[in-house]
Amino acid sequence: MVTETKQAPVVHLRPPHPKQADFIDSKSKRIIIRAGRRGGKTVGVAIKALVAFLSGKRVLYAAPTSEQTDAFWFEITIALSEAINAGAYILNKTERYIEKPGTKNRIRAKTAWDADSLRGDWADLLVFDEWQLSNEDAWEVVGAPMLMDNNGDVVFIYTPPSLRSAGVSKAHDPRHAAKMFRKALDDTTGLWEAFHFTSMDNPHISREGLAAAIGDMSRASYLQEILAEDDELSASHLVYGVWNESLCKIPRFEIPSTWPIYSGHDFGSANPAGLFLARARLPIPPGAPPHMRYNDVVSFREYLPGKGLSTQLNVDAFKEITLGKTVKASAGGNHNEDGSRGDYSKTGWRIQEPTIGAEGGPSIKRQVDRVIAIMEANKYFVFEDNVFELAELASCAWKFDKDGNKTNEIDGEARYHLSACRRYILSLGVFTPEIEQSDQPLSAVIQPRGNPSRYIHKHGRVIA
Repeated sequence: MVTETKQAPVVHLRPPHPKQADFIDSKSKRIIIRAGRRGGKTVGVAIKALVAFLSGKRVLYAAPTSEQTDAFWFEITIALSEAINAGAYILNKTERYIEKPGTKNRIRAKTAWDADSLRGDWADLLVFDEWQLSNEDAWEVVGAPMLMDNNGDVVFIYTPPSLRSAGVSKAHDPRHAAKMFRKALDDTTGLWEAFHFTSMDNPHISREGLAAAIGDMSRASYLQEILAEDDELSASHLVYGVWNESLCKIPRFEIPSTWPIYSGHDFGSANPAGLFLARARLPIPPGAPPHMRYNDVVSFREYLPGKGLSTQLNVDAFKEITLGKTVKASAGGNHNEDGSRGDYSKTGWRIQEPTIGAEGGPSIKRQVDRVIAIMEANKYFVFEDNVFELAELASCAWKFDKDGNKTNEIDGEARYHLSACRRYILSLGVFTPEIEQSDQPLSAVIQPRGNPSRYIHKHGRVIA
């Protein structure tokens, strides 16, 4: 006799990107996620909700707008569609829940923004999306008590609120989500865990679309919506606050083959990085800003491949980026990274030790000072689609001590890989800001009009 074996229906879970995996795998009872727009926070929490549901738990997802619950509900129904069609679960489209027949195992998406709209349910896992727009009493009055019976878990998700969201917010305190995030960061009991990631951390987002969106944003909106920073950092807090974004963030143009190229490199198998710079030569080409000068620096390509590439594959990428151009010098690493420099040199890409720091001892602050001096002179331009470099320029900040005094240390310095690349290459002597190094006669740089005696030299320029 042949017995037919019924195959269990398949549930289709999306593979999470690394930042999503961090909070999906977290076992903390209280989780808060601060993330940029299109960073993948709702998709990530949908995966976490599905994992909980498939393990027999009751899940309640709440968001203050139907558009947001639509996004979550779409992910859930797609993942469980085969199991629903096979009769393993019951789908209620009106109430927006899916449950296992004869059990309390259920997942539900609900539009709720305060205590009253959240009432009437319970959960093992409770999720608040767009938490910054919800009233605080949704958690304090209803959410927290509904978890007590089963010692349940909660996840809060938010993007820092902007002025344009003020009209739709139900919050009494517009900063309640930021205060909760700070509480989670300061927690030492293990109850809370805080996660932060930006729009750029989503590997599936369109780089071109992101660059286009950023080009239309104010700095404040960029910090909040893309970088997910709660407060706009003042220029005095930023390491590179002197950089003039309005003047020096420019549209991409074709770098002429006659312009010398320099590259900076940050080593590491997990987060290797490269930054490719060109120095302006005359005549300034079409598409370049009219205020660009001879020997100004243009950051035209950032390189962040992620982990897993060999030295040879990185070198192949460097050569492709600089194809048809002349690379004058490459620098990277700190004083103790001769091994990494040697590996790249053996593979066909010579990387020298940064001039500032070659003598050993602390070098980061002195390298930063060189970069700042170049930026103060408005000599450092960045293409507007170098979105990761722009993100670092907008967020790299000084560390402050407990008394509120600025130190000489960069807060979280190790995560600013492109900034390290910039420091390394601009530390070379050819980039000394006080002297305009020129391989052309002065007459080729600036042609004075009228009586030449009316012109004097100052900081390597000819000034009337």
